This record gives sequence, structure tokens and C-alpha cells, in this order.
Amino acid sequence: MNVPNDLKYTDEHVWVKKEAGKVTIGITDHAQDELGDIVFVELPEVDDQLVATETFGSVESVKTVSELYAPINAVVVEVNEALEDSPELVNESPYEEGWMIVVELTDEADFDKLLTSEQYQKVLDQE
Repeated sequence: MNVPNDLKYTDEHVWVKKEAGKVTIGITDHAQDELGDIVFVELPEVDDQLVATETFGSVESVKTVSELYAPINAVVVEVNEALEDSPELVNESPYEEGWMIVVELTDEADFDKLLTSEQYQKVLDQE
């Protein structure tokens, strides 16, 4: 399983990348692998408020529908519109082309509470 060192994670298999004051969010390689072929992604709208641990969307695969849980408190500033027509990008490239949303943090401290790649790997090892 691919667990990039430059990202932060949640135990709900969401990854978070902070750069230039913005935060990009998607699901992990493990999550997309467990879901199987993704056929639909439901995401929030620009300007929507995310509340940590509450749902912000869902991913539908041939196997199941899985809720997406916000890793941080934030405001949505961009949505990956490519996923509307090509949800399989989440399977093919979960950390690059399959990103889901870009947000602005409402509380910087939220980011520091996320798991490191080493901590996330331990979560995976226990599953």
C-alpha cells in the first residue's frame, strides 16, 4: 500500500496535504483498494463549511457506498470537477489526479492533530 510521507492522514482513510496556505483532501490508496471500482463521487460545493469528523460527501463503488468524513474544520475553496465525469481517477491516482477538494483551514491546530504516515501505517497494520 502506498502511504506517502509528505501527507497527513485520518483513521477513516482520508489523506490531507497542506501547501501554500491551502489544504488538499482525498482518500488513501488503501481506501480506494478496499472500495473497488469507484463509479460515483459526491462532493460538497465551494464555500461549504466542513466540520471535523462529520460527513462531507460519499464515494460509491460497485461494492458499496462509503461516507467521507472531514479531517479538519475548513471552508471548501475548490472541488475536483474531473471526478464528476471520471470517478475512476480516485482508483487510478488517489494522491494526484484523484484528489477531491481543496479547503482553507479555519483552525490551524486541526492540522497538527492528524496522523503522520508512520502513525497511519500502524492503523493499517492493525486491520
